[in-house]
Amino acid sequence: MQFEPTHLPEVVLIKPQVFGDQRGYFFESWHERKFAAAGIDAHFVQANHSHSVRHTLRGLHYQIRQPQGKLVRVCRGEVFDVAVDIRRSSPRFGQWVGVHLSERNHQMLWVPPGFAHGYLALSEEIDFLYQCTDFYAPEHERTIRWNDARIAVRWPLAEGSVPILSAKDAGAPALAQAETFE
Repeated sequence: MQFEPTHLPEVVLIKPQVFGDQRGYFFESWHERKFAAAGIDAHFVQANHSHSVRHTLRGLHYQIRQPQGKLVRVCRGEVFDVAVDIRRSSPRFGQWVGVHLSERNHQMLWVPPGFAHGYLALSEEIDFLYQCTDFYAPEHERTIRWNDARIAVRWPLAEGSVPILSAKDAGAPALAQAETFE
């Protein structure tokens, strides 16, 4: 298993070793000791499965209290997955990283507490799995506008196209107005 810090070093791309033959394949998606040795000492309390259709954009989400670390991966289809540093004390505040996660590359992304997270479905359908270090608390959930010019995520959308958004995500505030971490 390879652990590669991104240009936001707390956000880590994980490349598992995949064992395949004529029957299919096998890989470890979680191994506590290996993750701890790589600096990800996480204890997961909740696992979620999200299904979306092409051009659905979910995010940018986070919990201001009970912040969640998330280990995310795709088991069907492909997404463009994004993490944004929203810790005001960080020298990388407002910076983002984006990676392609798919059923073919089997890669995972570690998104620690203090980061907003979102993804765009690139294939006809996607199944997205994520393990969380704290429980979902809707009263503490916050959202930042997906197309905030301050953050300037380069979502892989055709020019002029708009993703499918929830009402909550469509009405989200910009980073400048959002409640963030110190």
